[in-house]
Amino acid sequence: MPKSTTTATSSGTFSIGGDLSVNRLGYGAMQLTGPGIWGEPKDPEEAIRVLQTAAELDVTFIDTADAYGPFVANELVKKALHPYSDRLVIATKVGLTRQGPDIWTPVGRPAYLRQQVELNLRTLGLDRIDLLQLHRIDPKVPLADQIGELALMKQEGKIRHIGLSQVSVKELQAVNEITPIVSVQNLYNLAKRDSEDVLNYCEEHQIGFIPWFPLATGALAKDGGPLDQIAKKYEAKPAQIALAWLLKRSPVMLPIPGTSSVAHVKENIAAAGIKLSNEDFKSLEKAL
Repeated sequence: MPKSTTTATSSGTFSIGGDLSVNRLGYGAMQLTGPGIWGEPKDPEEAIRVLQTAAELDVTFIDTADAYGPFVANELVKKALHPYSDRLVIATKVGLTRQGPDIWTPVGRPAYLRQQVELNLRTLGLDRIDLLQLHRIDPKVPLADQIGELALMKQEGKIRHIGLSQVSVKELQAVNEITPIVSVQNLYNLAKRDSEDVLNYCEEHQIGFIPWFPLATGALAKDGGPLDQIAKKYEAKPAQIALAWLLKRSPVMLPIPGTSSVAHVKENIAAAGIKLSNEDFKSLEKAL
């Protein structure tokens, strides 16, 4: 059984961009907002406790975005953790606009991206964003204009490193010709591995791979199913095994499970202590 006192240190480390060392099991702040990732959380004080608990359990990588709330997640991160530890890396994102709950519209105009970077700096209480990710490439704006503006803000010292979200290998290669990319955040989990080629590319080039929706397991977690059986073997929860599988899958993998519950954040971080055998890893890989 994974110990509740296990910290994120047990997940090992990865160096983002070659100079930002983080514990590989991080925390994603999206779930801290209201329904539809819109507005304030039902229990703001619990949200603060979740973030502080994650930090206490050695989470050194937190992923947020201006679109979460909008800005609600950023403001909670600042309230809970500012002034920030020197070990803490906060990644945020720009490029999606919000018109209501569960509505997300890409906007990649340079002026808009610059405005959002400035607002991220303000709402997070930062002088520089360690990792700024383009939430989505806007198909209506030339790629060079979008990435060029982020690269310019990097030169100005407002951004340390640039990452992408939900991209193909071809898109990643195209952006890399404009400016170095240090991370990719794509949908990836045990039950949905469409981005396997992107993950392989990231591993080959030492680019951090941040799987969003990491806890989704689909039918694999049903009673008596392969994930359920292996979870019982390790005296763990299926979600913990799903995280352990991700951590074992690649040394560049940086899972960021999110939750609005202190109990769940402890449970997720405890997964860092689960070391799947090669046999169990392969059986889950083949079970899909």
